[in-house]
Amino acid sequence: MKKRSKYIIAATIVVFVTLGFLFIQQNTFKMIEQKIEIQTPNGVLKGTLALPTDYAGEIGLVVFVHGDGEINDTYDGGYKPLWEKFASVGYASLSWSKPGIHGSEGNWLDQSMDDRAEEVIQAINWAKSLPMIDDTRIGLWGASQAGWVIPKVVKEEREIAFNILVSPAINWISQGKYNTSKSLEREGYTKEEIEEVEQYDNQVLDLLNSQSSYDEYLKMAHQDRLISEERWSFIKKNYQSDTTEELKYFNSPVHLVLGGQDINVDVNNTELVYRQNVQSDHLSVFILPDADHSMLKKDIATSTWRTYLTAIFFPRKLSDDKYLSDLTQFVSQMAPKPGI
Repeated sequence: MKKRSKYIIAATIVVFVTLGFLFIQQNTFKMIEQKIEIQTPNGVLKGTLALPTDYAGEIGLVVFVHGDGEINDTYDGGYKPLWEKFASVGYASLSWSKPGIHGSEGNWLDQSMDDRAEEVIQAINWAKSLPMIDDTRIGLWGASQAGWVIPKVVKEEREIAFNILVSPAINWISQGKYNTSKSLEREGYTKEEIEEVEQYDNQVLDLLNSQSSYDEYLKMAHQDRLISEERWSFIKKNYQSDTTEELKYFNSPVHLVLGGQDINVDVNNTELVYRQNVQSDHLSVFILPDADHSMLKKDIATSTWRTYLTAIFFPRKLSDDKYLSDLTQFVSQMAPKPGI
C-alpha cells in the first residue's frame, strides 16, 4: 500500500508540474506589457500598453474600446492573444480598466456614450505624447457597445487611421429585443412564454420613455429580472442610443467583423446598416459563420466549463483562428509603405 501511495503522489506531482508548465507557457506572450496611468479630468485610468518586443523608431497603435459590463484592461486576459498578434506586425495596443474597475477612478455606470467617447479621446491624446507612437497610425478596435462610442470619437478625432468594429451595436432598443428573443429561443422557451417576456420588457420601456424613477420601476419589476438602481440610471442615460446616422462620420478604413452565431446583435441588419451609411471605399466586411458575439469558437461558446478551461490553459485558442488572422492582416495593411 505504501508503494502504491508513493506512485499516486508521484503521478499527482507530475500532473501538477505539467499543468503548471502548460499554464506558464500558454500565458507567456511575445510582447512587452507596461502598466500605465492616464490622467483625465474625471480621474486616473489604469491600464496596459502592450508593445512589440523588438520595435524600433515610431510604431502604430490600436486603442481598445470595451463593450458593456465590468471590464478591466486585459478583459481578464482575453485581449492578450490579440495584442500579441498586433505586436507581431509592429503595432502597440492600449487598453484601460473602466472607471471603478481595477483601480481606475470613477464609476462606468455613471457614463453616457458621449462620456465614453471623451474618455477614449483623452486616452488617444495621452498616447500621442509617447515618443514611440506614430500619431498618424493610431486606430481603434471596439466590440459590441463600442459601436455607439467609436463613431462619436471619429467625429471629433478626424485623424484616426482605421477602425475595427467587432459585433457592433446599432440601436439599443431593437438590439435588446433581438437579444431577448434569441436568448429565450436558445433556452427552449415557447412562443407564448417569449411573448410574455416581451410584453414585460415593453412595460419597462414605457417607464424609461417617461423617465420614471427607480422606485416606480420597482413597483412593477419582476424579481427574477430585477435591474439594480445603478444599472437603471445607466440605461436611462443610454437606451436611446442609435449610431445609424453617426456612421457617416467615418473617413478612414472601417473593418466590420461579424459572427454567424451571434444572438446579441442581428448581424444581417448590422451589415446592411453599415453598407448603407459607411462609404463603400472605406468599408470591408468579414463574417465568421461559426463565431459568436465575442468571436469565440462555436464548440467553446456553448460550454461554460470549456470556455473557462480554455481561457486558463489555452487562451490563444479561445477566439476563432480566422478572426485573429483576419485582424492581423487588416492592421498590417495599415503600416506605411517602404520609403514613405
